[in-house]
Amino acid sequence: MKPIGSSRRTMVLAGLAAVGTLTLTACSDDGSSSNTATSAPIAPGATPVATASSTPTSPASSITAAAPTSSAAAPAPAVSAPAPGTTVKIGAAVQLPFSYGGDQGAIALTVTSIEKGDPADLASLKLDDNAKGLMPYYIHYRVTNIGNTDLSFTNVSHIKGLLADGTEAPDLMVFGTFAKCSDGSMPSEFTNGKSADLCIPAMSPKTSRVAAVEYWDDPYTLDNGITWK
Repeated sequence: MKPIGSSRRTMVLAGLAAVGTLTLTACSDDGSSSNTATSAPIAPGATPVATASSTPTSPASSITAAAPTSSAAAPAPAVSAPAPGTTVKIGAAVQLPFSYGGDQGAIALTVTSIEKGDPADLASLKLDDNAKGLMPYYIHYRVTNIGNTDLSFTNVSHIKGLLADGTEAPDLMVFGTFAKCSDGSMPSEFTNGKSADLCIPAMSPKTSRVAAVEYWDDPYTLDNGITWK
């Protein structure tokens, strides 16, 4: 997994309600970041700050067990990544090589839907004025382990929304739980055939919409990955 980085991406992170602090984090290509108080000017397209509600919620991911297999499973076939810039339809599964912490595996990744939310969904989050005029969208995706490597506790999160004009949708990064949409790591014993359904929120001006989704983890780069629309 590569660290998230882009000189033009600005993401505002949300802390737990107990923290009570709103923080702006700007990510750059060299991995450095700078923090400023939310009262400072924020670049156009910046994401609204959010603080998750302290009310416990159930995890948004769901796990589907594979059918029983023999203990002497044959090696999984090698998986080749589609060419950078490939576009597929929402609902189509794309097979990808996947590495995490030095472990080499393979996944099938499917963007299953893009759900338009409601500004009222954000009532439990402490948003600043940058949220005005923005609409939440929820990118639902499924990860299936198609290799023979146990991918327990790995994370597939290099996923972003694209607006109708092809530009990047602002990210809403929430530390804590957000009942409407929560990504997360795979569970323990995430072995061949098991799937997890996850969600990543994105924001859009009310004059536009989140119309497509891009995955840009290795072997891809930001703005040159696999797109679902």
